Amino acid sequence: MQANFNDESNRGRKEMKRSKHTIISEILSICKGGASKTRIVYQANLNFRTVNPYINLLVKNDLIAIKQDKGKIYQTTELGMNLLDDFKHISSQLIEYESVTA
Repeated sequence: MQANFNDESNRGRKEMKRSKHTIISEILSICKGGASKTRIVYQANLNFRTVNPYINLLVKNDLIAIKQDKGKIYQTTELGMNLLDDFKHISSQLIEYESVTA
C-alpha cells in the first residue's frame, strides 16, 4: 500500500525550507523593537534549540544587542538594521528578476 502524501494533514504546509539568510532577516526584523527569546522563537517559527545558534551569531557580529530588563531582550543594532535593509533590497531585486524570467 502506498502512502498518500497529499492528505489533509499536509495541506497548507510550506514544503520549501527557509534559507539561513531568510531566518536571520526574520530575527533582525522581530528584534527591531526589542524581543525576548520566546517571542523570537514563536514569530520566526523556530524552536528553542535551533534559535540559539542564530542569536549567538547575531550577537557575536554586533547585529543584535542584549538588553537586560527583567530578563534578556534582544535589540537589532544599527549594523543589524543596515543588513536588514540590504536583505530587503536584494530580495526585491530577486523578485523583479524572477518575474522577468518567468
